[in-house]
Amino acid sequence: MQRVVITGMGAVTPLGHTATETWAAMREGRLAIGPITSMPRDGLRFGIAAEVQGFDPLAHFDEKKLILFDRVSQFALVAAREAVAQSGIDFAADGIGENTAVVIGTGIGGEQTHDEASRRLYGENNPRTHPLTIVRLMANAPACQISIEHKLTGPSFATSSACASANHALAQAFHMVRSGVADAAVAGGTEACITLGVIKAWEAMRVMADDTCRPFSKQRRGMVLGEGAGVFVLETLEHAQRRGATILAEFAGAGMSADAGDIVFPSEAGAAKAIQRALADGGLAPADVDYINAHGTGTPGNDPTESKAIRRVFGALADRVAVSSTKSMHGHALGAAGAIELVATIGALRDGLAPPTMNFLDPDPECDLDYVPNTAREMPVRAALSNSFAFGGLNAVLALRRAPA
Repeated sequence: MQRVVITGMGAVTPLGHTATETWAAMREGRLAIGPITSMPRDGLRFGIAAEVQGFDPLAHFDEKKLILFDRVSQFALVAAREAVAQSGIDFAADGIGENTAVVIGTGIGGEQTHDEASRRLYGENNPRTHPLTIVRLMANAPACQISIEHKLTGPSFATSSACASANHALAQAFHMVRSGVADAAVAGGTEACITLGVIKAWEAMRVMADDTCRPFSKQRRGMVLGEGAGVFVLETLEHAQRRGATILAEFAGAGMSADAGDIVFPSEAGAAKAIQRALADGGLAPADVDYINAHGTGTPGNDPTESKAIRRVFGALADRVAVSSTKSMHGHALGAAGAIELVATIGALRDGLAPPTMNFLDPDPECDLDYVPNTAREMPVRAALSNSFAFGGLNAVLALRRAPA
């Protein structure tokens, strides 16, 4: 088993069109949640989301090729370009492109394409569907398009496990590189889910906030949808050191579990099991962890359950761990959530700073941890966890260490 490191990261998020911009906004506690602008809000109960504003596809893609890409693939491709450029890796020159994996998570896939096709077919009674509908909307399109653009011929596939999709993708990529199945990996998550159909479906579940996202706060009223992508370059420590790469963080371990219980209500035991497995896989003790990027959706069910799961694993040590939910700033990007939050986790390790949980008002007695309310905190961060807990009871937790000296 080889040590795995992250040498590149890229992001397109409601907080910025790069990982650098996104992390700067997280540090400052900037908010990207507001009224939806990309479509009419008529018929919506609340009409708020965290959108990627000002993203011009023609600034990134040739018009002739753009027809192949749903917004979900556009985000992933742009984020992957940034990650590969930052890593400085040359897949062809290094000879590792033949065995570099691409694993991209998405909860929904090309929903804008699907939404448009449905509108034409059912709303306009138009029997003709665009011939590229399938290649735009299929969940594996982002992974395929990244493989094609960078000529990567190793294992390439999508993961789709709702809100844990990105962390599952990153965990699979990590395990392949660590075991030698792949020499390197480009992995992360992407989502472009701000469509009428998706918003209405989520509103029907009665879990959406009507004002903003307030994770762990007594006044929390639910989640707010977001969109975007985060993509990372993973390689072995030996390979990164040999080529003189700048290492952003060490990917220490990953833990996964299934609640095998309720389809929507989370399980404290299931979440705790994933956290315990991530620690064990990464060779970490609870005392080693200084920061946890929480799943922290702002719903009545998730926040107390996650808090209890952390306390179950960390015991009395839970009181000294900084826990925050950056969804309070960028919303819940479903299948891309874990990837966007990995930007925050890496930033915490590199800069020694825990990003805040914004919009926090009064503490909830059921949520009794240190949630870094409203202001980022400078502090040493030796190791960190990033939690993702999805509908279906699917849990994936990533464990990272500060970059080796």
